[in-house]
Amino acid sequence: MTDLDQPTPVRADATFDVGALTTWLRQRDPTLEGTPELFQFGKGFSNLTYLARYALPAQRELVIRRAPPGIHIKSAHDMGREFRILRALAPIWPKVPKPVAYCEDEGVIGSEFYAMNRVEGVILRARRADAGPPERDGLGPAAMRRVSEAWCDTLAEIHSLDWRAAGLESLGKPAGYIERQVRGWSDRWRKSRTDDVPEMERLGAWLDAHRPAADPGPAAATLVHNDFKYDNVVFAPDLGRVVAVLDWEMATLGDPLMDLGTALGYWIEAGDPPILYTSVAGPTNLPGNLTRMEIVERWSRATGRDASNVTFYYAFALFKLGIIKQQLYKRWVEKLTGDERFAAMLEGVRAVSTAALLAVEKGRIDRLAG
Repeated sequence: MTDLDQPTPVRADATFDVGALTTWLRQRDPTLEGTPELFQFGKGFSNLTYLARYALPAQRELVIRRAPPGIHIKSAHDMGREFRILRALAPIWPKVPKPVAYCEDEGVIGSEFYAMNRVEGVILRARRADAGPPERDGLGPAAMRRVSEAWCDTLAEIHSLDWRAAGLESLGKPAGYIERQVRGWSDRWRKSRTDDVPEMERLGAWLDAHRPAADPGPAAATLVHNDFKYDNVVFAPDLGRVVAVLDWEMATLGDPLMDLGTALGYWIEAGDPPILYTSVAGPTNLPGNLTRMEIVERWSRATGRDASNVTFYYAFALFKLGIIKQQLYKRWVEKLTGDERFAAMLEGVRAVSTAALLAVEKGRIDRLAG
């Protein structure tokens, strides 16, 4: 299957001392023998993710998550926080990887990191232009219907978890969540701006003026993943169910509609205007997938929540996505990364903000090309 997420050799700008990692891990798990083979999952743009493969005494695979070296934005790359979320969720929900150990000493491999058990399964990435017919890879319409339904149902599950029972009361402050999000991300935009993007300025002003009047308080708050998309989900080999949700670094407590909007912001469907394709995070546009509105309706039935104002949440998701792209582009401009993918991020900022304004103008999240 061409969409499997397979590790590759570690990039030259992302290497570290494997011996130091091995020593640290063995102090916490003496059963780990020898030096592991180290690979990198190279698709992500934020925290760096590696595969440590041990051959003895029996093959065991650990996933290592570390903050990018040289980047000190604690709120964005807090490995300890992400580790604690996994440790809290693992006893009450089977769809998270089992955390193993956390290291706050940056002297070990150059940044803080944590280790977790690898979850076997399928991670769907955006398809390459030369991938061929999706049916050849088992991604025909019937399969994509199962995949998209399982994906949507898992998002609804997250919003139904008892975060109090998990001991996550200190994870966030639900009161005033939407206002803080809009203003906080607007502030991030101002701090990361390198070029004039009038569409982002217009979108930010619209969002500030159209914030929902009723901001759910703590009683209505849920766990919010904040980056829920195909390539952060592990599917069973038969694609019939989700076995794990990854990348909890931005998780918090807040309005689940904001989380739904974020998920929809990554969801490109057939017939969308070309500008939206800068944000493809999986084969969401293949025949059989739920449409964005079908996702909204299915999620609403599962959670019992009203999503009639979904256009605001969708527009905010694209605004946030534009800022994330801008932050990555600024890292390129300031020569903090040699990853060539970051150089094209500015065009992505313009694209998603233009698409968001199109949704605002039409007052809907579907049929944007019409």
